[in-house]
Amino acid sequence: MLRINELRLAIDHPADALPAAIVRRLGITAADLVEFSIFKRSHDARRKHELMLIYSVDCEVKNEEQVRRRLAKDDKIGPTPDMSYRFVGTVPAELKTRPLVIGFGPCGIFAALILAQMGFKPIVLERGKDVRQRTKDTWGLWRKHELNPESNVQFGEGGAGTFSDGKLYSQIKDPRYLGRKVMTEFVQAGAPEEILYVSKPHIGTFRLVSMVEQMRATIEALGGEIRFQHKVTDFLIEQGRMKGVVLESGEQLVAEHVVLALGHSARDTFETLHARGVYMEAKPFSIGFRIEHPQSLIDRARFGKFAGHPLLGAADYKLVYHASNGRSVYSFCMCPGGTVVAAASEPNRVVTNGMSQYSRNERNANAGIVVGITPQDFPGDDVLAGVRLQRELESQAFVLGGSNYDAPGQLVGDFIAGKPSETLGEVVPSYKPAVKLGDLSTALPEYAITAIREALPAFGKQIRGFDMHDAVLTGVETRTSSPVRITRNEHFQSLNVKGLFPAGEGAGYAGGILSAGVDGIKVAEAVAKSILGIETA
Repeated sequence: MLRINELRLAIDHPADALPAAIVRRLGITAADLVEFSIFKRSHDARRKHELMLIYSVDCEVKNEEQVRRRLAKDDKIGPTPDMSYRFVGTVPAELKTRPLVIGFGPCGIFAALILAQMGFKPIVLERGKDVRQRTKDTWGLWRKHELNPESNVQFGEGGAGTFSDGKLYSQIKDPRYLGRKVMTEFVQAGAPEEILYVSKPHIGTFRLVSMVEQMRATIEALGGEIRFQHKVTDFLIEQGRMKGVVLESGEQLVAEHVVLALGHSARDTFETLHARGVYMEAKPFSIGFRIEHPQSLIDRARFGKFAGHPLLGAADYKLVYHASNGRSVYSFCMCPGGTVVAAASEPNRVVTNGMSQYSRNERNANAGIVVGITPQDFPGDDVLAGVRLQRELESQAFVLGGSNYDAPGQLVGDFIAGKPSETLGEVVPSYKPAVKLGDLSTALPEYAITAIREALPAFGKQIRGFDMHDAVLTGVETRTSSPVRITRNEHFQSLNVKGLFPAGEGAGYAGGILSAGVDGIKVAEAVAKSILGIETA
């Protein structure tokens, strides 16, 4: 097979234009093209009057070696790489203890799946509920102001990614094409096949729910076990080695290989690990607000006359600004045609996130507008200082919103002008339970407020209307990533606890569904190699 990169065609090209372009690019006849498949399709919207689709295609042609030699100097054409996944080993005849996976978000799901596919029959311990019950509890906060601290947007089957845009793209380096393994498993679980080739694939919450259930069934069919509402409250460590865990019920489970796929909001577990001497470090993250615009405004700004084209869908954006006070302000987790959601997991705190369905057809676009911060900005110099900062800001947001899980909000024009908002304009905020308008100037540290005020007009120069007066800011966004890194070595194990495998977002090694899934695969492989006595490269 040959792969051709950067085939450019007009967005409304006829169906026969792509094979014709392949034939022209390879300098062959139509009869010499046996078959082709699309590996990737993206678009170039820099010229809004001439929007182009960009294809990468894999082709089977007659006389391939001859064609390859003739085009050897064309750096856009080469052999199709081998993207197949190969397991590192299979379960031994005698397995002393079954590996444990703590957490059943994207990282935990793929760690458990790969271990199960290799025959290791993992036991998954998830503090929250199954995805259907979890969804009901989440709606309890959104509709009734009732928070369940163990079953919410952060905790439960599927992890935080279940209530998100379902984005399946990442900028991680992936020389082994592990992302392809993630995508393939998602398709087998019911995701649309287009996620294998569109440049920015997404699934959406409703589809993620059924997919997560299917993947759970696959793990169980392979001998794995998922135990919901099994919260790990302590770790049994002897002479720097994992020996097992303690559950909230008091039950102890013996295990010499434990995958920590906690997610970024397992603050109580971070505290327990720290108390047990597990090595970890404070790490940078970002804080800010959610911003909402009419999706039609973003579509027009990004796509011009092609706004609404079915191949394009709802437009997204990615913005960065370096403020004069030295802070970087950027858009985070942009959700086209989505909603801002209540994402609290602790009582009397308010935190926001963004979510979209597969259709992305809600009225508003939303994204985090956040400011990067480092451990030097945290209150105190201990490892968990970032956790304290998050809690302080979320507690303050709870009070500003009325102390009932409503979120504080402000119109962009008023925020820039430094005056409280009293009434909504064109944009109706989507956050539930509700948004209480007022003044967000005390919701974040002064340096963050100053940087965001400076950035919004600058963003308006990049996307016309971005700084429109009636756009709505909703506070606060604090869980952009984990505030700690549970540092691991080249064998994917804790620096000072053998048999403990920190993984995914909570451990500081992923950011988003795809990268978390890839990290879950890598850690599962490391667990298998450790059990089998194979050195991890």
